[in-house]
Amino acid sequence: MHASFNERERTAALWLGWWRTGVTRLLLLWEHPAWAALLAMLAYGLIAARRGSVVRLTKYPYFNYLADAFLHGQLYLRLRPELTRDLSLFDGQLYLYWPPFPAVVLMPFVALFGIRMSDVLATLALGGLNVALVALLLRRAVERKVIAVSPLQRALLVLFFALGTVHATLAPYGMVWFVGQLVGFACVACAYLAALSLRRAPAFLLAGVGIGAALLTRNHLALAGLWPAWYLLYEHRSDGWRRLGHYVAVGIAPVVLAVLLLAAYNWLRFGSPFDNGLAYHRMADIFVRDYQRYGAFSLHYLRTNLFYQFVAYPLPFRPNSTYGGSLFLLSPAFFGAVWAVVRASRLISTWVLATTVLLVAIPILLLMGTGWVQWGPRYTLDYTVPLLLLTAIGIRRWPLWLLCVLTAVSIIHYIVGALYLGKFVM
Repeated sequence: MHASFNERERTAALWLGWWRTGVTRLLLLWEHPAWAALLAMLAYGLIAARRGSVVRLTKYPYFNYLADAFLHGQLYLRLRPELTRDLSLFDGQLYLYWPPFPAVVLMPFVALFGIRMSDVLATLALGGLNVALVALLLRRAVERKVIAVSPLQRALLVLFFALGTVHATLAPYGMVWFVGQLVGFACVACAYLAALSLRRAPAFLLAGVGIGAALLTRNHLALAGLWPAWYLLYEHRSDGWRRLGHYVAVGIAPVVLAVLLLAAYNWLRFGSPFDNGLAYHRMADIFVRDYQRYGAFSLHYLRTNLFYQFVAYPLPFRPNSTYGGSLFLLSPAFFGAVWAVVRASRLISTWVLATTVLLVAIPILLLMGTGWVQWGPRYTLDYTVPLLLLTAIGIRRWPLWLLCVLTAVSIIHYIVGALYLGKFVM
């Protein structure tokens, strides 16, 4: 009997070992950029399929229409969308007040497949690309000793980003607002990746191109360039002032060009380099009164935005669940970023990352509107690249089980939320 008990114990231990090995191998797939992209796209596709075909067109594919306009040599929409909410009406023509780079990205696809190309399929692809960029970025950050985490910790962070943050609610659903945010994230991630992967003038140039493209997608994303700018200057501090000045000029040039292009774009449409058409846009009724009294940016909005980005908890479901939700309660693995500031505060990089997050957050917190309709604080995606690096610094010495639990809680929140959000946005 004793021998039989020992045999059962050995068998159970063997099965447990196989199970752990299998789970570890599956998790490590998320550390590989290509696998991570494929797995994320599959997950996003399944979420999207709950509301219909993944190749459908939403009611707000405005960047498709702008891409079509560009292909026909004009800046106002050539064709009128089914709905015109949030479009700017000026001199009888419809414009987008959002910066134009996402439409530029879509131009070759609209040229090939037409204006009715699926914007849902576009966000699925962008979502997969972003997950791959995060996996690659974390690898490069380890190689450059910016962070010090194991492959399994990196895999968990990629999985957390893909399915446990607001990114999981944007990638399945198309629409102009989500397309812009996903493209903006990709631009910032590419800038950080260039800073970590390259050296000398090419690093400065491509980081500048990434930040310039981000500015042409969402203006305030230019502020996300603080950390890569600091990192490149720090890494090349021994190259001498003359050479460093050349590098800086090379890096700034694409950003300056982006500013000039945006100014020209505004001037050609509205007669002023500073007019983006926001004042003419057909906003939802709930925003009209506040906009007339306080404008698009004001301290008046700070209290509401702080609440819906850092305090509110959208469960159980209720009418204001789509106004937002706490960054840290819904994605508790981000507490690693707080831990990084507390425990790794002696590292200059930690403070520069934290400052970058704060700079990007300021205009978001002063903006009219919380990001409604949404699940979680979708505008926080704008500073998620530096926030993820901070999180990686903070979780370095955490027990693996803690990171697993917080990642699982985050994923449950956002899978439930993404499915719930679908009935509102679709």
